[in-house]
Amino acid sequence: MEFTQLGRTGLKVSQLCLGTMNFGPQTIEAESFAIMDKAHELGINFFDTANVYGWKLGEGVTEQIIGHWFAQAGGRREKTVLATKVYGRMGDWPNQQRLSALNIRQACEASLKRLKTDYIDLYQFHHVDRLTPWEEIWQACEVLVQQGKVIYVGSSNFAGWQIAKANEAAKARHFMGLSSEQSLYNLNDRMIELEVIPACKDYGLGLIPWSPLAGGLLGGVLEKIEKGRRASEDTQKEIEKNRAKLEKWEAYCKQIGEQPADVALAWLLRNPVVTAPIIGPRTLEQLNGALRALEIKLDEAALKALDEIFPGPGGEAPEAYAW
Repeated sequence: MEFTQLGRTGLKVSQLCLGTMNFGPQTIEAESFAIMDKAHELGINFFDTANVYGWKLGEGVTEQIIGHWFAQAGGRREKTVLATKVYGRMGDWPNQQRLSALNIRQACEASLKRLKTDYIDLYQFHHVDRLTPWEEIWQACEVLVQQGKVIYVGSSNFAGWQIAKANEAAKARHFMGLSSEQSLYNLNDRMIELEVIPACKDYGLGLIPWSPLAGGLLGGVLEKIEKGRRASEDTQKEIEKNRAKLEKWEAYCKQIGEQPADVALAWLLRNPVVTAPIIGPRTLEQLNGALRALEIKLDEAALKALDEIFPGPGGEAPEAYAW
């Protein structure tokens, strides 16, 4: 496993980030423990979660599973760069969601309790809150940093101008601001190349792509269906919408002798702004399979071929549409 810095920070994280969203709903606690143990064995030190994961209102099921794993000791917490998120609704009362100073404080305390730790390495805003001023958000975060409960702060699902606004507000307060942005990004979803990636580059944010396989579309879905695997109704709709591209994609991967999922991850890792794609294995087999991506080095010819299959928006704004 190779390690890289999270954006402009000095924090070293693995080039793959373990996503834990399946822990609880699809992967039982014992299997989740095995996946996290294996991740450490493979050198993956970067784990991502959120207070809403587990999808049972207010319970934080996934955070609880991770907390139970940390409680086994053995250096598990110390070896892990832990990222979680705040914003989603965690109760029926009006201040149990979004980014008010009150919710940030209460949500952080609740996450710390569930995770059985006294600090969060990377505390991420799960979504932008258009109703709360940045002065309030940053004041709440400054207190958490001063108390040692949060070390770095990141965003998720932000637009480029929102990243700029957040970090300019932080700069005015002599606060570090955002260290990372977690965005939807993969070969089939390249919209953030217009403004989010340039903003990350300019402000020194590490990009953490979620859904790197486009919900399974880039994982060899056509070949899997041919072999008898069933696809959900939503996946079937996406397949039909993108069938022409997917046929070319899987043919190209077969031509170069690599698995589609591995090539999709390798393409993301080729981008210097990308810190670590989030992989969300449901099983140990899926976790082990992701490591091949670190060995694949895509040359300029390969990148050109992939651009022809998945064109993207045409580069950065405004050149992509104005010149």
